[in-house]
Amino acid sequence: MGKKNGNGKEYYYNGKLLFEGEYKNEERNGKGKEYNSNGKLKSEGEYINGEKNDEGKEYHFDVNE
Repeated sequence: MGKKNGNGKEYYYNGKLLFEGEYKNEERNGKGKEYNSNGKLKSEGEYINGEKNDEGKEYHFDVNE
């Protein structure tokens, strides 16, 4: 089986979406969105070799959401 390349998704153990975006050689590379464990959008931006670029957007929400 090959390495994850192209568009893909990651999920939390509870089945909620954790990350959706682009992959290259099993790592986040390209545009992506990350979600908190309640399904709220946490951040979005560009990923390089698995790390998020600082120029992305961060979203803030109430801890109880």
